[in-house]
Amino acid sequence: MSEYKILAISGSLRASSHNTALLRAAQKHQPGGLNIEIYEGLRELPPYDQDLDNPQDRPAVVNELRRLVAEADGLLIATPEFNYSIPGSLKNAIDWISTDWTKTEGLPLLRKPIAISGAAPTNFGSVRAQLALRQVFVWTESDVVVKPEVIMFRSYERFDEAGNLTDETSIELLKGLLDALKTKIDKSRA
Repeated sequence: MSEYKILAISGSLRASSHNTALLRAAQKHQPGGLNIEIYEGLRELPPYDQDLDNPQDRPAVVNELRRLVAEADGLLIATPEFNYSIPGSLKNAIDWISTDWTKTEGLPLLRKPIAISGAAPTNFGSVRAQLALRQVFVWTESDVVVKPEVIMFRSYERFDEAGNLTDETSIELLKGLLDALKTKIDKSRA
């Protein structure tokens, strides 16, 4: 059995983010066969600029993210919800990795298996942000896991003070999401 490389991206820049903690929980509770690497460069990405969006002119941090996405077998995204949608920093990253204007590089997100999750302190969690994110991935023709949905509402009740996921239901849902991502990758390799 081979190990799949998963690039995990938190849509939150906060140091004590529950979404980043959710990705650490995914590393801890993964079902086996997944090597989950958490991307830490979201803050460094400049605003998307189509004039620079080609292999020669892109900033090095953008080329690095594109390389990581292209080399990953799948993505795991944890998004907070801002104004009923995804944070601008996450959308900006997706904009940078969704293109190939020169028709020479390939599209990093095309048919890429992706699992979406999210945590928020509100009673609805990140449900609207996840819907917005799914809509973006329709355009990129990514292969998004449909179920289970990991929508952690009142996220402050699910983590301890050290940022560890302690809620057993949330842990089981997260395991199910990772299993579904692994299955999707298996099918894409068949």
